[in-house]
Amino acid sequence: MTAPIPRDIPDLPALQGGPALLSSPVPATAVVTPARRPVTAIFRLLTAATAATAVTAELLLGSPLHVLSQFTIQSSILLTLVMTISACRAWTARRPLPSALTGATLLYVAIGALVHHLLVTNPSSPFTTPPPPTGWHVLTDQILHTAIPVAALVNLLLLTASGQLHLRQTAPWLLYPLAYLAFSLARGELLLPGTPNRYLYGFLDVTEHGYKSVLGNALLLGLAFYALAVLLVTLDHIRPNPVHHRAKTGFRLGPPVG
Repeated sequence: MTAPIPRDIPDLPALQGGPALLSSPVPATAVVTPARRPVTAIFRLLTAATAATAVTAELLLGSPLHVLSQFTIQSSILLTLVMTISACRAWTARRPLPSALTGATLLYVAIGALVHHLLVTNPSSPFTTPPPPTGWHVLTDQILHTAIPVAALVNLLLLTASGQLHLRQTAPWLLYPLAYLAFSLARGELLLPGTPNRYLYGFLDVTEHGYKSVLGNALLLGLAFYALAVLLVTLDHIRPNPVHHRAKTGFRLGPPVG
């Protein structure tokens, strides 16, 4: 015979320092229905094809080694690859590329465009590089330094989810411009004096300005590039989010029973 159950059961004291709830290892993409974005994919693919066509034309019209040494050409090749992969991911409803990569690509093509328009081709600039482009170079010049950077910015503002860029990414982004500076100076030292286009940009011409002025110019440009990177991050966070996903989890609740 069992003992009777007491009517009044005392409340047990609460346990101190109970185990915290563990975060779920399931990513959001596992429960949110992925959505294909064909319009975004087509825009990115057209941007990549346009950039690739302009780079190919520049290689055919000029010296391939000299063309491939230019910052604009290198950044345009990177943008072509990034836009192509991003287009495929948008078409197949896969996760986008890391924001650190896409943000860096946008920064580099923006740097190439601003340097070209403000320093290289600006008549009031002390670093204007003569002669101006002629023939097909005029078209490819406008595509690489105007159309492609604008398209990359439109892709960020209208076709990419907002708030993906971060300030911690801005400093690593400047590693490539710093490496390009070292490459450009080393290239100029290795080429013989009097070689055409020995220095790729007038503000990096050590023969004319000396190392002190060139490094000073590089420092000022580096600060400007960092400010541009911060501006892109700020713009990414204050803009509205153009990409909206349906809040569908894949779990369907049935009607109440009874």
